[in-house]
Amino acid sequence: MSDIQTLEREILAAISAARDEAALEAVRVAALGKKGAISELLKTLGGMSADERKEKGPTFNSLRDRIADALAARKAALADDALSAKLATERVDVTLPARPEPRGTIHPVSQVLDEMTAIFADLGFAIAEGPDVEYDDYNFTKLNIPPDHPARQMHDTFYVAPQADGSRHVLRTHTSPVQVRTMLSQKPPIRIISPGRTYRVDSDATHSAMFHQFEGLVIDEVTHLGNLKWVLEEFCKAFFEVDQVEIRARPSFFPFTEPSVEWDLRCDRSAPGKIVFGTGNDWLELAGSGMVHPRVLEMCGIDPEKYQGFAFGGGLDRLAMLKYGIPDIRPFFESDLRWLRHYGFAALDIPTLDGGLSR
Repeated sequence: MSDIQTLEREILAAISAARDEAALEAVRVAALGKKGAISELLKTLGGMSADERKEKGPTFNSLRDRIADALAARKAALADDALSAKLATERVDVTLPARPEPRGTIHPVSQVLDEMTAIFADLGFAIAEGPDVEYDDYNFTKLNIPPDHPARQMHDTFYVAPQADGSRHVLRTHTSPVQVRTMLSQKPPIRIISPGRTYRVDSDATHSAMFHQFEGLVIDEVTHLGNLKWVLEEFCKAFFEVDQVEIRARPSFFPFTEPSVEWDLRCDRSAPGKIVFGTGNDWLELAGSGMVHPRVLEMCGIDPEKYQGFAFGGGLDRLAMLKYGIPDIRPFFESDLRWLRHYGFAALDIPTLDGGLSR
C-alpha cells in the first residue's frame, strides 16, 4: 500500500510541476498511457486470484480516477493562465475611432438577374450562355435575318475586324445566338433562358451601347401562343410580386418568329414617379415574342414538321428600372459608389421565391 501512496505522491507532484500542456501530457502518458505506471498496475489484476482482485481492484481504480481528476484540474488551470496572459498583452485602446466595416452591395442588374433565374428555374427552364463575340452566321443568318436587313448595318452593329477567310464577327446584338447554339447542340424538347450582355450602337437615357437582355426558348412537339402567354404571366406575377397581372398582345414582326407578338402589361401611373402593376388604365411595353420561324428550326437542324416552339425576350436593365424606380440607364455603368450604395442590395439577400425576391 505504501508503494501505491508513494506512486500517487510522485505523480501528483509531477502534475503540479507541469508548466504547460505539453509537460502535462507527458505526465499523463507516464501515468495513464498504454505503458504508464498505473496502467501496468491494472494489468496485474489479470494474474491475481479472485480474492486478491476483490481487494486490489478498487484501490487501483480509485488511484486511476484520482490521477485523472488531478490531470483535468491542472489542464483547466493552465488554460486559464494562458488566457489571462493573452488578455494581459492584447489591450484595446477604446479612445481610437472604430474602423468602418467594408461595405459592398449587389448591383441592381445582378439582383434582377438572380430574381429572373429563380423564377424561370421554378418554371423548369435551364440557363444557357454563349460568347459576347459571336459569328455573324449565328447572330443573323441562322435567325432568318436577311443580308440587307437594317440591323446588320454598321450604324446599328459593332463589327470586329475581318478574319483571315474574310468572315466577320460581331458583338452580339441580342442573346438569340445562344438559342441557335442550343438548338444546334441539343435535341428537343428544349426549355432555356439565356441572359447576358448585348451590344448596339445606341446611347441615351433609356438606351446603352452595352446592356443586358434575357431571352427564352421552348421547343417541343406541341406548343402554342397560349403556353407563351402563361409563361409571361407567371413571370410577371413573380417578378413584380403581385397576385394578378393582365397582359395584352399586339401583332409585330421579327424575322425569327412567325407569327410575332409584342406584349403590354397593364399598370397604373397615376401616382407621380410610381408604377403599380396588375391594375390601372395604362399599358407598358413588356417583351417581344412569337412562334419560332420554321426556317430557323430548319437551319438549326430541327424538323419543323415535327417540332415547333416559341421565343421571347426583354431587357434586364429595363426591368430593374421599372421595378426599383431607377430613372436613367446610364448610371448603371458609371461605377458611381454613391449610386451603387443607394440602389444596391445587401450581399446576403439572395432572392428566393419562398423568402421573397426583393428587399
